[in-house]
Amino acid sequence: MGLQDGDWSAPWEAARARAGLMATGLGRALADLVLPPLAHDSREATQAAGLTPDAWSRVAFLEDPVCDGCSAAFEYDGGDFASDRCAACLASPYRFARCRAACVYDEASRGLILKFKHGDQQQFAGLFARWLGRAAAPLIAEADAVVPVPLHPTRLLARRFNQAAEIARPLARTAKLDYLPDALTRARRTESQGGRSARGRRMNVKSAFALTETGARRVRGRRILLIDDVLTTGATAEACAGALLDGGARAVDLAVIARVRTAREMPR
Repeated sequence: MGLQDGDWSAPWEAARARAGLMATGLGRALADLVLPPLAHDSREATQAAGLTPDAWSRVAFLEDPVCDGCSAAFEYDGGDFASDRCAACLASPYRFARCRAACVYDEASRGLILKFKHGDQQQFAGLFARWLGRAAAPLIAEADAVVPVPLHPTRLLARRFNQAAEIARPLARTAKLDYLPDALTRARRTESQGGRSARGRRMNVKSAFALTETGARRVRGRRILLIDDVLTTGATAEACAGALLDGGARAVDLAVIARVRTAREMPR
């Protein structure tokens, strides 16, 4: 029996697809040879198209073991820990269930994050998403959907993009999770959190976030991975987690690029 017209199309289309992939790969290799990828933090060529070796070596990445509640680094001496939470998280847990940060917020990481956040350098978004993909892998494995911390519309207009959303989008795509950029809204514009005490930060964002109609339909009964740039005291993330939990989310975890060393202190 000879091949019918339709029988020829499948192998022909498959061959065309393979040829296209080979051409794309060859074109990319030639482009990298002529115009090598540049590091995000300088004009220096880098094969990783991420950071220069010097910048990479100065970032204090957070590796396990870390506190399950705030991602603070544990000092490990070879023995078992009494708990997977630090003393502060045991004494006063956050409203979000777990947290992971990719690195410490210090001199090395601050400049990179501020270039991304305030310098309109969106090329950092994919890099930071990859950092979170690694650091927050245990949270991603159990998440049902990804939600970025929202900006107030006036601040979004001024900045032109939401840095949390730019990280959350590629992270959700890679992890094959639902991406819900409009689940939360910033119901009122808040003043900058910079320079405020922990109590001042909590008061500043009190009732600042609300669940949207879309969020009310899509978060109920689901485990949400909340994305932000920096964990300072946790006030903003707690306010967002509270809105999601009050709206029916089963649980909320948090993933951030960086955390300040003093993010958690024993309550007084």
